[in-house]
Amino acid sequence: MEPSGSSDTHQDAAGPPPAAPEGLPPSAAAPAEPDLPDEPGTPARLAADLRAALGPLVRRLRQFKPSDELTLSQTSALVRLDREGPATASELATAEGIRPQSMATIVARLYERGLVTREPDPRDGRRIVVTVSEAGRAGLRGSRQEKGRRLTRAITDELTPEEQATLAAALPLLERITRRV
Repeated sequence: MEPSGSSDTHQDAAGPPPAAPEGLPPSAAAPAEPDLPDEPGTPARLAADLRAALGPLVRRLRQFKPSDELTLSQTSALVRLDREGPATASELATAEGIRPQSMATIVARLYERGLVTREPDPRDGRRIVVTVSEAGRAGLRGSRQEKGRRLTRAITDELTPEEQATLAAALPLLERITRRV
């Protein structure tokens, strides 16, 4: 080992990291990162715990389905139209990351149920613009309200006032990381 300050590069006593096996990127043979999911208090462990906690919550909220509730794909399209405004089926397909043919089927089902309207685009009569109908908005409100009631009941029944305050304080943090993911 060279005396301190005699070299611009630094190697610890363990020496250089081992070379990667042939055909693998150099990072494949690098020593394990200290931020492993099984180490308490690390961001990786926090991420794993957060996914483990929120996954079942989201699944349980999705499980509540009245007999006439929409599929997840139909709901997602309807919510997007409600939040972002009118769009063509092609635009919806792109935004949802699905094939245009699949979105055309989804829009047709929503239209049959009276949850969306379809009208020619005023700028290009060859295109059809899809808009959430009042019945569609009412359906979204009803589903959201029931899921909100269930979540409110669980928070009230399971958490102390101090725990509720902790959860409330964590919400802005969850919103920030949600935007970043």
